[in-house]
Amino acid sequence: MSTGMQDFVILTGIIIKAEPIGEYDRRVVLLTKERGKISAFARASRKPGNRLMAPTNPFSFGQFKLFAGRNAYTMSDADISNYFEELRQDFAGAYYGMYFLEICDYYTRENNDETEMLKLLYQSLRALAAPNFDNKLVRYVFELKSIMLSGEFPGLGAENTLMESTAFTIDYIMRTPVEKLYSFHVKTEVLQELGLYSRRMCKRVMDKNFKSLEILENIE
Repeated sequence: MSTGMQDFVILTGIIIKAEPIGEYDRRVVLLTKERGKISAFARASRKPGNRLMAPTNPFSFGQFKLFAGRNAYTMSDADISNYFEELRQDFAGAYYGMYFLEICDYYTRENNDETEMLKLLYQSLRALAAPNFDNKLVRYVFELKSIMLSGEFPGLGAENTLMESTAFTIDYIMRTPVEKLYSFHVKTEVLQELGLYSRRMCKRVMDKNFKSLEILENIE
């Protein structure tokens, strides 16, 4: 493919951030299968009735047609396969989801292979939208797996004092492919200990205060 101003690419991904630019435009950040995290401009996407208005909202997953300019991408079209409407209609679920988007923005890089993180985000949002899953469990699984995928998980170590069931759960999260991750439930005491462990681990390795987490902590 040549590198002219009018060349376009079609990328599969999800909108993880959107912010207004000027009167009608948006700048979006996408986590994509092909090119990792990228930024793009969506012209006139805040105008009522514009075909890019809905596709440029956070959580929108699908295929995005982007013109590759010299210094930036410009979105021209989108084919959205999942808007995750269930999360938009659920106050708590939306904040869990936004927290996951923030973590993805924190950990991912442009032109990196972020396929596993994209799959983790997609499967985790699906789990949040499912009525039979505890949102807290989804949160702890997402936090720990994202740390593991980033290479920052130190392992449990022989000195860990966790309950056997909690240690087994953490080992399961580490060993299980993302596609099969959300296929288990845990007892209340395991969930509580898993939460304490995950919070400790996040404070240890993530050098950032997440805005949506502050709200989450108040509504959990």
